Order: sequence, then structure tokens, then C-alpha cells
Amino acid sequence: MRVVFAGTPQAAVPTLAELLASEHHQVVGVITRPDTTAGRGRRTVRSEVGTLADEHGLEVLTPARMGDPEVTEALSRWQPEIGVVVAYGGLVPPSVLTALPYGWINLHFSVLPAWRGAAPVQAAIAAGDDVTGASVFALEEGLDTGPVFGSLTAPIRSTDTAGDLLERLAASGAGLVTSVLDGLAVGELAAVTQDPSGISHAPKITSADAQVRWNLPAHIVDRTIRAHTPAPGAWTLLGRDRIKLGPVTVADGDDAPDGLAPGQLAAGKKAVFVGTGARPVRLGTVQPPGKKALPAADWARGARLDGSEVFA
Repeated sequence: MRVVFAGTPQAAVPTLAELLASEHHQVVGVITRPDTTAGRGRRTVRSEVGTLADEHGLEVLTPARMGDPEVTEALSRWQPEIGVVVAYGGLVPPSVLTALPYGWINLHFSVLPAWRGAAPVQAAIAAGDDVTGASVFALEEGLDTGPVFGSLTAPIRSTDTAGDLLERLAASGAGLVTSVLDGLAVGELAAVTQDPSGISHAPKITSADAQVRWNLPAHIVDRTIRAHTPAPGAWTLLGRDRIKLGPVTVADGDDAPDGLAPGQLAAGKKAVFVGTGARPVRLGTVQPPGKKALPAADWARGARLDGSEVFA
């Protein structure tokens, strides 16, 4: 099939790469979010999808909105049969949704109808789910509401960060997309309406969501930090300083100090513990403002903790 691909971050790259390697499908054009600027020199930064497309000599559009006239003009020129969306980061308007013979399909990183929305991987980890997955569905005006062509499941490991889990789902989801395209091309695949009884929502993550609340039980603190790693990054306050935290370990009874209040720090030579609403947790990495992340024990020595410090 002739495919137009819309995607932006690294999570979309495996699907584009798989389509480019396919013998049965041809990527005729790519749509990605506009280039950004970064660094002190304000250098222009291409999206990961745009970079891969450039390497393969594909025409790349970077419209401010998918409904811009340049998109309509390009679709008329490219003559795609179907559109594939993976983490594009913008809405596809009705005029574009209906412009292709087979419409548009979307790879979503959950087993729909669970965790509709912008942050399904983070939501699954934060909720303590044991299993998640990916779904390919027909894109329509509603938010992740379209009928599903196919899905897969994957376990959530006890140490998974959102970054770890998304990387695995992006890789396995790429194969799911190509298998759906194969089925559609030969007319052997029908979409199934989502079960309304299983709907849950995963709204866009804010920085406030990533603040650690130490009065909660240790396993919730652990999930919160893993769900927001690497982005936007879990954080806490030490005085007025915002401290970023890497994944923690729920301490067992043999090595954890007793009687720590929520947020209270206890630093040893090799480990730093923080009290929660239940058992303490052992810190992994700590990143003070404007500095690099350090192993917690190294950070504690440099910070010269005196035992009175409390994370808030």
C-alpha cells in the first residue's frame, strides 16, 4: 500500500523504519512536527522521525497544523492509500481524515479502550498494572475512540520506567502496524468496536503530576518516580531547591533505618533512605538544580547532610 506517515518522537521511529524496509508497502511522504531550537546557540533540531525520513530521501512536511493547505496539496500529489499515525503530537482534522481511500490508522501504546489519551504508558505504570500493550485502530474525530484492527500485550516489569516500557512497545508495535496493513491490503481484516465498559483515561502529564508525595506508601512513591522517568522527571523539594530523582528501591527490613517520617532523609556511606507513608525507599540518582545526576550516596556526601533534612 502507498502510505503517508505522521509521527514525531523516537517512539515513532521503529514503525517508520519497519515500513521503509517493507516489500509490500511504500512510504510516499512523511509529516512531522516543526523543527525546534535547543542549546545556547539556539540550533535547529529536527524531530527523530524527520531525521530518519531525511536519511531515506523522503519528502517531509512540518506544518504548524495538519489542516494547513500544504498538507492537502501534498496528499493530492503523493496519492497515498492510507495514513499511519504514531505519536504525531497534533490533531488530524476531519477534512484530512476522509481524504484517503483507507483512511488513517493509529498506533496507540495501550490495549484499548484502556488508557485512552496522551500518556498511556505513564498511566499504566502509575496505576500498578501488570500488563499493558499496543493497539492499532481506525483514527476518527474522538480521542482514541475508533474501532481496533489489532492489539498485542506485554508485561510491565517491576523495574520498568516509562522510557523502558515505551521503547519495548514501540518496537513490538511496529510489527503490529505492518501486519494490520498487510491484512487491509488483501481485505482480510475488519475493525472491532471498543468495549465501552473498559474505558480509562490517561491525560497529558504535567510537571505537578511528577512531584513525589512522600506521605504515600513506598510502592506508590516507586511507581510515581518510574512513571515519570525520563520525562518530565520526578522531583521533590529540599528547601527551595527542586531536586530530580531517578528510580528508587523499596527498602527491606534488614537495611532500612527505623522510624523515618515521610520525606525524612537518612544518609549512610553507601545508601540514602527517605521515609514514606510506609516503608522507606532507597534513592537511586539525585540531580540538584543545574547539575548532573549523581548516585545518591555521592550527592549526600557533597551536600553534607546533617540528618535534619526533609524532602517536601
